[in-house]
Amino acid sequence: MKTFATKLDDRILRAALALLLLAAALALPRHARGADPALLRQSGPVFPIRPDARLPIVPYAAAPEVHFVPNTFRFWNDPRFATTTDPPKPAYADVVEAPTGFLPCQGGPFALCYYSGPDGSPASENLSCRVTPNGRFADCRCYEIPYGAYFVLNTSILNYPVYLETLEACGEDGSGCSATNSAPVCDYINENRFIPGADLISTFSFDCVPTDGLGSTSCTRSDPPYAGCMTAPCKRTDEPGIVECSCPTYDGPYQVGQSEVSCDLGDDLVWSAAYAADGPTFPQPPSCIPDAPGTLGCPLYSSSTTLPQGTDCATICEAYACAPNGSIEPGYTCDATLCTGQCNDRELVGEACGDLPQCPADGTAAIIALEKQVGCSCCASQLCGCTPNAATNAAIGALVDAQRASGITTQCDVNGTLCGTATP
Repeated sequence: MKTFATKLDDRILRAALALLLLAAALALPRHARGADPALLRQSGPVFPIRPDARLPIVPYAAAPEVHFVPNTFRFWNDPRFATTTDPPKPAYADVVEAPTGFLPCQGGPFALCYYSGPDGSPASENLSCRVTPNGRFADCRCYEIPYGAYFVLNTSILNYPVYLETLEACGEDGSGCSATNSAPVCDYINENRFIPGADLISTFSFDCVPTDGLGSTSCTRSDPPYAGCMTAPCKRTDEPGIVECSCPTYDGPYQVGQSEVSCDLGDDLVWSAAYAADGPTFPQPPSCIPDAPGTLGCPLYSSSTTLPQGTDCATICEAYACAPNGSIEPGYTCDATLCTGQCNDRELVGEACGDLPQCPADGTAAIIALEKQVGCSCCASQLCGCTPNAATNAAIGALVDAQRASGITTQCDVNGTLCGTATP
């Protein structure tokens, strides 16, 4: 057992290492192009720099909440580390420089703050963003999306080592990572290694477009500031399906992701928003998005869909046979609900897809690659003729019934596949 003195020495060492890492970061050239991402990697809490620059001795349990890595505005507001150049702005300003900057990922869970800002209660769901007393952050209530396709804006990665690693892999405009999950930031988010202490990370997805829509309202710098929620850390609340994300605020022009709304929400409320000088603040994929719901998603399986020559169906079916927590195979249950899901059945999608991240990543990647190649959603098992076991079929049937009870037209209703055994 460690003595108190030994524990204190450990805490001092962690603090000293954090300060040395931050000092190394501040010595890097602007944007740190070509810098080794390992320079800024860290394994403990990050302490803000005090004006007297003395080593802070803070009990480990009392370390400040980690909002980004490094965890200090001094770093992110330094122009040398701006992620945009015309003009230089910090990553938390959520500035879109190019459509290719939206990096495609798939996995989960993740948060969706795109619709957050006003307090809609009691008339509608409360997705408020309330500014904290110091004005630097907004506590935003956001949707929790258990699994699915999502996007990360390359200029808004609030972990600088991960930003550098992603920049190196994808290029400045992100065009080098057009394949799903090819950007390093995707793995960090899917494996919950992005920001210490966060339950999940805020990103962008089209999951709630069928119910909440997609639009744009331009706001000026004279309007209230906005919350930059892209890659912000989030914590689960006691309300299922709702998380609270701590989003840095930024003062500048921006666009709200809904049409014909007021930029000024009054009181201490602000919008979760972003800024694009040209074009929208959401992705514009060149084609449909596999496994996304609604009109932006690729179509479901049809009998006319052709299996590409050379497809390794043995690997695909082996991936679907993964059952990490017993006999139910989440690849099938997820396919049965994910691509027809809406925001009112997030708990069902969580039940259906929640175990999928425990399956081998290479198998899931093979499924994603096949669906992207063919251009269909939740279709790989049908294309390869993979067959779920009896327990999985029963689970699929229950999920289909539950979706129907929510007013959703299921995949079973559309094409007669993945119906399960509990439904006709």
